[in-house]
Amino acid sequence: MAYKFPAQQATTKIKRITVSVGRTGVLTPVAELEPVACAGVTISNATLHNFDEITRLGVHEGDRVLLERAGDVIPKVVKVVAHGHGGDKKVSYVPVKCPSCGAAVIKEKEEEVAYRCVNPLCPAQVERRLIHFASRAAMDIEGMGEAVVQQLVRQKLVRDFSDIYHLTKNDFLKLELFK
Repeated sequence: MAYKFPAQQATTKIKRITVSVGRTGVLTPVAELEPVACAGVTISNATLHNFDEITRLGVHEGDRVLLERAGDVIPKVVKVVAHGHGGDKKVSYVPVKCPSCGAAVIKEKEEEVAYRCVNPLCPAQVERRLIHFASRAAMDIEGMGEAVVQQLVRQKLVRDFSDIYHLTKNDFLKLELFK
């Protein structure tokens, strides 16, 4: 028999709701929080999962929220403790354009909750796909972590997987962290 302790919780204020673009183009809302200690770590961001979850929770920028670390790992907003937005205002956090590349955002099927960036060459998508491609679970490219991939994409040295194989020593020497 195993006993599982209840998740530790903390309250904090949502400063902003931003949108993250994943490797498949799915847009995920993220709550930027006033930093708060919870279960031994300081939390400053928490996933809001999808835009339907924002509506279900009734969460807005400026609200005080209760959060917990789901499975003692991922910070999750559980509920609104106090509204800080001054009433029952209706705000849509679903962007019309991708926050990374400016391309159109669509909801492919009405029964789905996911909104997607339609541009397969979106820098945020390319970055996330390359991070996954280089990860231990895929190609296991040693030394090619998130910080390196971000620099390679932002300096336009890599636009797709095949560009990795054309990188030279001099390309890496242009990056921070390399000498």
